[in-house]
Amino acid sequence: MSGLVGNTPVLHISEPLAPAGRGFWAKLEGFNPGGIKDRPGLHMVERARARGELAPGGRIIESTSGTLGLGLALAGMVHGHPVTLVTDPGLEPSMTRLLTAYGAQVDTVAEPHPTGGWQQARRDRVVELLAEHPGSWCPDQYNNPDNTSAYTPLALELASQLGHIDVLVCSVGTGGHSAGVSRVLQQLYPELRLVGVDTIGSTIFGQPARKRLMRGLGSSIYPRNVAYRNFSETHWVAPGEAVWTCRELATSHYATGGWSVGAVALVAGWLARTLPADTRIAAVFPDGPQRYLGTVYDDEYCATHGLLDRPPAAEPDEISRPDDKEVTRWTRCTDVLDPLAALAGSEVHSAEEVR
Repeated sequence: MSGLVGNTPVLHISEPLAPAGRGFWAKLEGFNPGGIKDRPGLHMVERARARGELAPGGRIIESTSGTLGLGLALAGMVHGHPVTLVTDPGLEPSMTRLLTAYGAQVDTVAEPHPTGGWQQARRDRVVELLAEHPGSWCPDQYNNPDNTSAYTPLALELASQLGHIDVLVCSVGTGGHSAGVSRVLQQLYPELRLVGVDTIGSTIFGQPARKRLMRGLGSSIYPRNVAYRNFSETHWVAPGEAVWTCRELATSHYATGGWSVGAVALVAGWLARTLPADTRIAAVFPDGPQRYLGTVYDDEYCATHGLLDRPPAAEPDEISRPDDKEVTRWTRCTDVLDPLAALAGSEVHSAEEVR
């Protein structure tokens, strides 16, 4: 079953996100059985078993907003481990049913943490469940370096498929795939620029934590896997902007996905319009559209949340520092903030300093 993961295709995306003759290459990770996080799901489990941290038959317990849950369910099936996944009421009912069908137990927290939101509430519940199940193991995707190294094959696939890459565009949640893919590609192509895509209301790059509608990117905590020094710039995208882009992709390229895909494609399309025409841009699409039929592709849901009111602006707003103001729409910043370093008394580092 693990042989089903990897070697996903790339697709050139052009009009209407970029003019004819321009565009970007999308790595379609939705062609994995469960999406991009099949890769770290399998890899983290295999490495933990090799080190003796996860004993044969031991229970895997982890917090997830959905996609890693599918990867861990696959890994549990391949290697014979029961799986408990801690989520929150925002998880789509279809995903709960699918995870259950794959044999995972789904545990849903009832209340958000007062400061850490649903994410911290889920992590606290994981700690409780680990104590209840002796011999169980948590991958700790937010801080586990195996989450990052799992993406080495993805990076090598991209290099083989595209030959050369100038710009890599990735969504950022746990920080695993942006760190893992960029680390390899920046060794192969030292001038490569990494562009991070976050959601409004996320703390990852120094904005204040707010309630977030989009799942799969963003965070209300500071994941240690985020490779801040690899980034040249960051963009924050609002839910309605991601929805519009997802739907444009669907009607123009028969290839689309969820919140992360829409946000990444919006930014990659803008880069394709504004950078020199010969710039080779690669964007990672983490999943496909299937789990979002009741949200991103549901007109009633989108109308209720005001997501169909208007298309995105042609250009992002610009701020000079991540803490200049709280952003509410698509916004770009070329100073990259490591909040953990800032809390320790460090200053924001500029893109020029780290290239």
